[in-house]
Amino acid sequence: MFLDSLLGSYHLMVLVKLFLAGLAGGVIGLERETHGRPAGLRTHLLVAVGAALMTIVSEGFYLKYGGMDALGTVRLDPARVAAQVVVGIGFLGAGVIIKEGFSIRGLTTAASLWLCAGVGMAFGAGFFGPAVMAAIIALASLVFLKRLEQILNKDRYLHLTVVATLAPDIYPDMERIFQQHRLRISDLRAATDFSTGEVEYQIVLTRQKRRIGREMTTLIAQLPGVRKIRFK
Repeated sequence: MFLDSLLGSYHLMVLVKLFLAGLAGGVIGLERETHGRPAGLRTHLLVAVGAALMTIVSEGFYLKYGGMDALGTVRLDPARVAAQVVVGIGFLGAGVIIKEGFSIRGLTTAASLWLCAGVGMAFGAGFFGPAVMAAIIALASLVFLKRLEQILNKDRYLHLTVVATLAPDIYPDMERIFQQHRLRISDLRAATDFSTGEVEYQIVLTRQKRRIGREMTTLIAQLPGVRKIRFK
């Protein structure tokens, strides 16, 4: 390998692998840290270094015991420990995913943690070129593609909660407002409270290309019997 000939020491090569894994993971984590995510610099750095270390240990087991008699009871697979890293990192990624009502946050951070584990494993296995390229692609997607999302003409979701009296029924009027603005109702829930004579609508609208929460609130507030409106 390149570092074997360059450094001439396996132990020094191991230290370099851990350092590079920590550097790549730290740089990716720094981007998450600047956006206030719960898994930031330290978490990504530790994931990358930990994955690299487990890959090195897995490789070390094979180098140390791989020459044993094939007829013995010990069977060594250098990929076994590394394979468990891929499974185990899923639990850490699930911990940063937050569901708030209809919205989900943390998927990108979970994906970056999963990728950092792969980067660490690549450095630990000595695949420096693929590891560096993966880290560069990850940073480019986190930094530049996020800016691209702001100019893309994509569907936005508007979550409306409307509380109104049972009579008159305001739903046909709300539906007419949505049709006039070419909005599609992707989800609708209604809860009726006969003790108070109120009905609560939870509506998810899509197909809008801009933020129209205030506009919809103003129009619906003019309908008779409306008590409360919330949107996000």
